[in-house]
Amino acid sequence: MAGQGPIDQTPSAITDEDFSSGGTAIRIASVAALGGLLFGYDSAVINGAVASIRSHFGINDASLGFAVASALLGAAVGAMTAGRIADRLGRIAVMKIAAVLFLVSAIGTGLATSVWMIVLFRIVGGLGVGVASVIAPAYIAETSPPRIRGRLGSLQQLAIVSGIFLSLAIDYGLAQLAGGATKELWLGMEAWRWMFLMMALPAILYGVLAFTIPESPRYLVATHKIPEARKVLSMLLGEKNLEITISRIQQTLEREDKPSWRDLKKPTGGLYGIVWVGLGLSIFQQFVGINVIFYYSNVLWEAVGFGESASFIITVITSVVNILTTLIAIALIDKIGRKPLLLIGSTGMAVTLATMAIIFGTATQVNGAPQLGDVTGPIALIAANLFVVAFGMSWGPVVWVLLGEMFPNRIRAAALGLAAAGQWTANWLITVSFPTLSHSLGLAYGFYAVCAILSGLFVWKWVMETKGVSLEDMHTELLHEDKSKA
Repeated sequence: MAGQGPIDQTPSAITDEDFSSGGTAIRIASVAALGGLLFGYDSAVINGAVASIRSHFGINDASLGFAVASALLGAAVGAMTAGRIADRLGRIAVMKIAAVLFLVSAIGTGLATSVWMIVLFRIVGGLGVGVASVIAPAYIAETSPPRIRGRLGSLQQLAIVSGIFLSLAIDYGLAQLAGGATKELWLGMEAWRWMFLMMALPAILYGVLAFTIPESPRYLVATHKIPEARKVLSMLLGEKNLEITISRIQQTLEREDKPSWRDLKKPTGGLYGIVWVGLGLSIFQQFVGINVIFYYSNVLWEAVGFGESASFIITVITSVVNILTTLIAIALIDKIGRKPLLLIGSTGMAVTLATMAIIFGTATQVNGAPQLGDVTGPIALIAANLFVVAFGMSWGPVVWVLLGEMFPNRIRAAALGLAAAGQWTANWLITVSFPTLSHSLGLAYGFYAVCAILSGLFVWKWVMETKGVSLEDMHTELLHEDKSKA
């Protein structure tokens, strides 16, 4: 980018008045966010099958933890590679690849004859999850006007939590139909197998709908397909200031070589600060322990005295709470901004997690399991759901919005891929460690509470507000960092 002057003085080509095709942008973002629905379904479907897999294959806690977390290994790899593939083949091609991976995972896991087959096909599904976790926020950010980019970006999280709810509801329904998750249902197969097989339907839908949306205009400009980019931008934004928009995109993508991981390094060495911020957001989002609630909640509530059916119902209710609070974030994110929502969420998570740490840490142990009383049991249940409220209105959707929009055009795919890979690695660490920590729940939730406190301090110190800022203006921050370190 040498020789290119600051571009933040150029009037933004995208204004409130320019956005005349809101319905088109919403439709396109909704289709892209379907990857999030599969992401959520694949992540949470294991919840209803955990106990069944343990008993069916006769595995111990360590093996169970690895089987549950295996998808996250695939997700980390998928996230790391998705950006490079998206820069070479395009955003839409990557969505189609993700749909195929989800389909293969659904069928393979449902028909698995050994725990290692489950691990293998869960990793395949994880690859799809990792790919979807990168491509959806990037594509939505690249096709959304600044005025409503936060709301459209939040559709990714809404789809994720809807996928979680769908998988948990299907898990519950299938278990009820069969009389238990381990009981035979259809075609001589147990209910837990059908929990995985059902994911084939949304995977096919996602793949088909990916053919109905246009390629990202910023990818089209990067690959010198200007007439196609002009057509897509015109459909999204109207004709006003169209050439200025294309010119600004070209400026921010200007380069002499092909995209690579080297783009993430400053000319003076080391990663750009914005890349570290993205990694930090991703890691903290997982280290507060949110996925323990969705991966192991049935086991958790059974351990404190609820039956299988009641635990399923509690988990489904929690997922509904998650959806409703995501709607709060969608309503507020473009009004009060990203940073205030994150700070509010960190505070709420710290309080509720500390409450759970105290309750489980002081509970009476019977055969290694905590026994909650008539008072502490409901308090723990309320605290768990309030934790989901705090997360769902803040760190859940806002981190995905920020990861989609905070990186400059030139490094977006690679930086988002690295950040998402960090997120899945952190998710894997939390998930694989929980079966062992489940015998010391006070310690586990205490650790998550400390991470919630640190997440607030991190946001206060390092996160920049991006509300209403155009993607091309993000490039200015990179230029300033180059100059300040030169």
